[in-house]
Amino acid sequence: MASRDLAESLLPGGGGDSAAAASSDSHDEYEERAYDSDDKVSISISDSDAEADDGGVPSRPPFSWRKLWRFTGPGFLMCIAFLDPGNLEGDLQAGAAAGYQLLWLLLWATVMGALIQLLSARLGVATGKHLAELCREEYPAWATRALWAMTELALVGADIQEVIGSAIAIKILSGGTVPLWGGVVITALDCFIFLFLENYGVRKLEAFFAVLIATMALSFAVMFDETKPSGKELLIGLVVPKLSSKTIKQAVGIVGCIIMPHNVFLHSALVQSRKIDTNKKSRVQEAVYYYNIESILALIVSFFINICVTTVFAKGFYGTEQAGNIGLENAGQYLQEKYGTAFFPILYIWAIGLLASGQSSTITGTYAGQFVMGGFLNLRLKKWLRAMITRSFAIIPTMIVALFFDTEDPTMDVLNEALNVLQSIQIPFALIPLITLVSKEQVMGSFVVGPITKVSFSL
Repeated sequence: MASRDLAESLLPGGGGDSAAAASSDSHDEYEERAYDSDDKVSISISDSDAEADDGGVPSRPPFSWRKLWRFTGPGFLMCIAFLDPGNLEGDLQAGAAAGYQLLWLLLWATVMGALIQLLSARLGVATGKHLAELCREEYPAWATRALWAMTELALVGADIQEVIGSAIAIKILSGGTVPLWGGVVITALDCFIFLFLENYGVRKLEAFFAVLIATMALSFAVMFDETKPSGKELLIGLVVPKLSSKTIKQAVGIVGCIIMPHNVFLHSALVQSRKIDTNKKSRVQEAVYYYNIESILALIVSFFINICVTTVFAKGFYGTEQAGNIGLENAGQYLQEKYGTAFFPILYIWAIGLLASGQSSTITGTYAGQFVMGGFLNLRLKKWLRAMITRSFAIIPTMIVALFFDTEDPTMDVLNEALNVLQSIQIPFALIPLITLVSKEQVMGSFVVGPITKVSFSL
C-alpha cells in the first residue's frame, strides 16, 4: 500500500484524494502526453474559420499576423538543435579545413533538415500525438525498445557536446578559474532554470530561448563583421558543390550535426503546445500552415548563424597551421591572436555565443529527453522527476569526459568529430519511423503525405 502511495505521489497531481478519484476515469488519463490541457497556448479562431467548421467544405482561414505570432515558438526551440556546440564545432572545423567549399552542403543539409522538421510538425498536429508516442502504439514492443535505446544514445551524444560546450564557455569567461568539470556542474543546474520557467507557462519558456538565439546571432554577427570574410567566396561556396577526400569527415559531421535525430521527436511534441482541435480539418490545416512558416523563419536564422561561424574560420584559418587542431576552446584564443580587440575582445564574444548555444541546447535536450522517455515508455511522472532523470543521462557521461580529457588535448576535438558522425549514423532511426507514419492514412487521415514525398525521402 505504501509503495502504491509513493507511485501515485510521483504522478502529476498525485498523492491526494483527487488522484485516487481520477484513477477510475479512463485509461488515457495514465498515458503520457506532451502537454496538459491547462499548459497549452490558446489560439483564437476567426469567424470565417468557425463558419467553415460548421458546414460545407472546411478551408483554412486567411493569413493573420496575430495568429502567426501565437503559433511562433516551437520552431525556434526546434532550430536550437541546428545551433548547438556540436554544430559550432562542425562549422569551425569545416571552415578551417575546407574554407568556403562545404557551404553548399551546409545549405542543402539545412534544407533537408527543414523538410524533415516540417513532416515532424505535420505528424504532431494531425494526430495530436508526438513521434515517440506513435512509435509505441504502432510498433511491436521489441522495436519500440530498440528505437528508444538508439534515440537515447543519440541524445547522450548530443548532450555531451552541449554540456562540454557550455563548460568551455564558462571556463573562458571566468579566465580559467572554473575548471571544465566545474562548468559541467554549473551547466547541470540549468534543468532548474527549465523547471522554473516552465512553471510560468510555455510562452515564457519560448521567450527565454528567443533571447538566447538573439545572443548567438548578435555575437557571431559581430565576429563576422570584425573578420570580414569574402562575400564572393561565400556565394561561390553556396552554389558550387565541391568535395575532396580530405574533407569527407567534416562533410559527414555537417550532416550529422545539422540533422539531429532527437530533434525530430522534439518538434512533433512542441507543436502540441497550442490548443488545436484535431477533429476539425480547417483547424489542423491552419496550424500546419503557420507552423511551416515559423519553422522556415527559424531555420533561416539558424542558417545565418552557421554561415557566420563557418566563414569566419574559413577566412581566418583555412590553409594555416592551426587549421588541423582548432576546436571549441582554442578557437577563441586563435581568433584573439589573429584579430585582436577591435571593439571588444573577440575571445569573449566567441565565449558568449558559445555559452548561449550550450545553455539553450542543453535545456532543449532535457525537454526532448522527457518527451522521448515518456513517449516510448509511457512514463507519466512529475516534471521535476522527469527532468532529473533525463539530466542524469547526460551529466554522468559528460562528467567522465570532463575529468579524463583535457580540453587542450586534441583528443577532445576528435571526440566531438566522432559524436557528430554518430548523429549521422543515428538519423535513420528517427527518419524511417517518421516517413512510415506520415505515409499511413490510418495514422494521418487526410493529412497523409503523397507518394512523391515518400519516394523523395526514401532515396
